[in-house]
Amino acid sequence: MTTLPAPKLGEPYLLTPGPLTTSFAVKEAMLRDWGSWDGDFRAMTAELRSRLLALLGQDKDRYDCVPMQGSGSYVVEAMLGTFVPRDGKVLVLCNGAYGKRAVETLKYLGRACAVIDMGDYLPPRGSQVTEALAADPAITHVLAIHCETSSGILNPVQEIADATAAAGRKLLVDSMSAFGAVPLEPHQTPFQAMVSSANKCIEGVPGFGFVIAETQEIEAAKGNSHSLALDVHAQWAAMEKTGQWRFTPPTHVVAAFIEALKAHEAEGGTAARGARYLKNRQTLVAGMRDLGFVTLLEDEWLSPIITTFFCPDHPRFDFPDFYDRMKDRGFILYPGKLTAAESFRVGHIGQVDSAVMQAVVDNVSEVLREMGVETAAPSDATLEHKQAVPA
Repeated sequence: MTTLPAPKLGEPYLLTPGPLTTSFAVKEAMLRDWGSWDGDFRAMTAELRSRLLALLGQDKDRYDCVPMQGSGSYVVEAMLGTFVPRDGKVLVLCNGAYGKRAVETLKYLGRACAVIDMGDYLPPRGSQVTEALAADPAITHVLAIHCETSSGILNPVQEIADATAAAGRKLLVDSMSAFGAVPLEPHQTPFQAMVSSANKCIEGVPGFGFVIAETQEIEAAKGNSHSLALDVHAQWAAMEKTGQWRFTPPTHVVAAFIEALKAHEAEGGTAARGARYLKNRQTLVAGMRDLGFVTLLEDEWLSPIITTFFCPDHPRFDFPDFYDRMKDRGFILYPGKLTAAESFRVGHIGQVDSAVMQAVVDNVSEVLREMGVETAAPSDATLEHKQAVPA
């Protein structure tokens, strides 16, 4: 069995887009209890908000940061329910499960929406946004998924932002799995609001997400929300007045996140974090392709966050068995989410480096030999379907 760098505390590596493998320092930060109303914890909340805003670059003074309890889907719903007025309409740019979830969320909220659905393989383009907005003046907002982790595609948010701004509409960004590793700076990529989560590229643990929005947009959103708990304006107003969360905060998660933010800064910020993740992906993809695996996406759209591979078309390949064997070797993979073909995903974010990615490849090779799988190539039908998709 191939040796690999020891995971922290003997745990397996979580090769997923979050939760992910965290540092010992992040884990250790959760060993202390905090009073949610205490001044020390209020100071931590203020530091969290300030550090996140600093990642925006030179236009950060126009924005504010509002942390919200719950998972990523909670904070996406909070953003949509708060910033889209009840008579608004959202153009959802969809090319995977998270765009589809946003459409479902809007239906629950009673907000009108239109959809550009690109399937699993391709990104929505700025020209398509321009056409859709010109054709429908009722659209008030555009929602873009920064990194669609069901496929691993990195969407072209810059051209989407340019098209949205040129049409005088407002851009909302689900940057759940990209913020902190892929730049999103409003002086270059204008947006009204974006959301991300503690357990993604900042490398904290699950428990809260955060909204970063133009302060004037937050102020104007009073009364929009359908929900007491998911009202971003109400959460912001309470924090501005008292420094406290409205309801019981995930105190240990906040403490861990402060530690993760410090490590993010020490590593060199978004640019350095993204460069490490990119090197991880390059090592992984090159090695897996050498074994015969085929990526869902062409190189142009591969993200530094997670990569989708087609499953081998071999009678002895069984993904649950493959998954269990890799887990026994210290790697937890991620099942696929495609509708057109069998696939699985390997995340390359978190406390991992290119040496870990090479160990993944080496162990995949050995597991395939154990299973008697001589080739990792997908079916001809899968390849034909991929090749039939227009560039």
